[in-house]
Amino acid sequence: MPTSLPVHIEPAKITSGPDIEVVYPMVFDMRDQLMEAFINQSIMYETQHMINKQINDMPTSLAEMDGSFEIKNNQRDILSLSLSNYAYHDQAAHGMTYIISLTFDLQQRKRCNLSDLFKSGSNYVERLSDLINGQILQRDIPTFDDQVDIQPEQDFYIADKSLVIYFQLYEITPYVFGFPMFPISVYTIEDIIDKNGPLGRMAVHQ
Repeated sequence: MPTSLPVHIEPAKITSGPDIEVVYPMVFDMRDQLMEAFINQSIMYETQHMINKQINDMPTSLAEMDGSFEIKNNQRDILSLSLSNYAYHDQAAHGMTYIISLTFDLQQRKRCNLSDLFKSGSNYVERLSDLINGQILQRDIPTFDDQVDIQPEQDFYIADKSLVIYFQLYEITPYVFGFPMFPISVYTIEDIIDKNGPLGRMAVHQ
């Protein structure tokens, strides 16, 4: 089914008093109404999941919450976005932020995991880990371990012709470093990407 792109997006909001506001995206006017519903349900689920995680992970009461989103890619039948949620609890040393990214292939009508972007049987985990460790050395990033290895379904988003792999706070670096993000050109990994998938589509010169 043909899809009209770019996808039309409007912000929606959850509020509770002056100190709690979570803004998240909703898509609309897609020709594929079932896919539109799936995208919106996925976004709302992840938004609520982060809210629940912020509330349930801390023993003290919630004092402040701020949620926002960024559209990373909205072209070539690929929608990639990030949701972030910051919360501060009473008596906490500092606030906590989580980021969750969602990437949708509108041609194949599905949400993509990292493994979906690569050829079956490819060594994408090793390749991406090596590229990331090279960036860590080049950028002099302080990590807990000498070698950083990604998970098979590591957090990521697609931004134009780059695959961006990232890690949560405390995952590989101290809190003060923030979210370590590693952009990787699709042309650097062109031999292992699925040519019919999102990265293959982004690699085509147009």
